[in-house]
Amino acid sequence: MSDNDTILVDRDEGGIVTLTLNDPDERNALGEVFVEQLIERLAEIGEDSQARVCVVRGQEEIFCAGGHKDMLMALASGEVAASDIMVSRAMLELPIPAIAAVEGHAVGGGLTLALCCDIVLLAEESSYGCSFMNMGFTPGMGTTRLLQLAVGEYIAAEMMYSGRFVRGSHFTQRGLINDVLPREKVYRRALKLARSIAEKPRYALELLKRSLSIPKRQLFEEARSTESMMHELCFAKDETKALIEEYYPKT
Repeated sequence: MSDNDTILVDRDEGGIVTLTLNDPDERNALGEVFVEQLIERLAEIGEDSQARVCVVRGQEEIFCAGGHKDMLMALASGEVAASDIMVSRAMLELPIPAIAAVEGHAVGGGLTLALCCDIVLLAEESSYGCSFMNMGFTPGMGTTRLLQLAVGEYIAAEMMYSGRFVRGSHFTQRGLINDVLPREKVYRRALKLARSIAEKPRYALELLKRSLSIPKRQLFEEARSTESMMHELCFAKDETKALIEEYYPKT
């Protein structure tokens, strides 16, 4: 695998797989090729019998900027159906535990991607937010339920309605995130957790993952259905297209 790949996968002999989002020029935005590669890599990791735990990370400054403008405009023009973007499901269905080491900023679908993991570590200095409504459309990728599960009903509602960004330190005494750390400690903490998990047998990890993830997967399927209907209405509006165009030069 070359350094030009947008998704990098590194395996060690102990069963720890590190999946790195590696498109810094596009801020790891969820574009068509990026999403296709991510889904492919997740499938490969799931089929690797030696893999026992997966650490998901981005760059130091950016984890994932959410939907790529081209992808969102394709949604708005009807060229792509929102239900076709199944990266959330691919992450949720990974058969081994996944740890999100979110060192950098995570926006919209980028934050949701992290929340699809089993363990989530945030950075005190980084910003996290749900930007969907800033662009005139309702949250997607399962956000309407997964964010509630992660931070609670009321904080999730505030984040989704307002579209404002908050520092990781905001969650130190709130929500159900595993840990909020100084940025330079996030990946180290993730690896420490990964090593303790990788000591366990693969078959037992798979069974436990399947059991523990049932509520989250059910919530995702419930959310996906509702979100798809809301997107059909929102993306049919000219105002949504205009807001997407207006939003991106500012980011």
